[in-house]
Amino acid sequence: MTTIFFLVRHAAHDNVDDFLAGRSGGIVLGESGLSQAARLGQRLRRERFDAIHASPRERTQETAIAIAGAYGLTEIHANPALDEIDFGEWSGRAFEELASDPDWQRWNEDRSRARAPGGETMIEVQARVMSCIEALAKQHRGGAVVLVSHADVIKAAVCHFLGLPVQGCFRFDIAPASITTIVTGDWGGKVLGLNEIVA
Repeated sequence: MTTIFFLVRHAAHDNVDDFLAGRSGGIVLGESGLSQAARLGQRLRRERFDAIHASPRERTQETAIAIAGAYGLTEIHANPALDEIDFGEWSGRAFEELASDPDWQRWNEDRSRARAPGGETMIEVQARVMSCIEALAKQHRGGAVVLVSHADVIKAAVCHFLGLPVQGCFRFDIAPASITTIVTGDWGGKVLGLNEIVA
């Protein structure tokens, strides 16, 4: 028995390329992001799935609501294992400002060991998202689940299934409002589709 996972990155908020949102509150989808989320919902209507689990951040919940509404599901499971990386002191800071921070440079040069100040390592993120996927695979054998999360969290899972170190996250993109499809079974798992961008 296999389980299919649709790993969905949330649609874009208005300043997605300007600052590190992290776990900051009040980051919601703008007009463009809401339109992306609606298109995601229409795209995922073509699939069959049993449940939607989403990070508790507002932008992921809004994306999940659009998918659920298009599919006719009434329940969205807020799942802390899918939460954004805890970037600690970096949350809310502009990328331009972070560029001169030696700790930020170290984080991007060695994701396997560096820790966000007051936050998580990428290895810890990978451990929690993989624990979530393994638990849901047991609950939904023969079915499928939508997981709405964040770029680096999805990248951590993809690195696991591709057998890459977490530093390999820079070898591929996970765009806003994209779908990455993974199948798991007793034999392991594999990536069926990567970074499908819904136009």
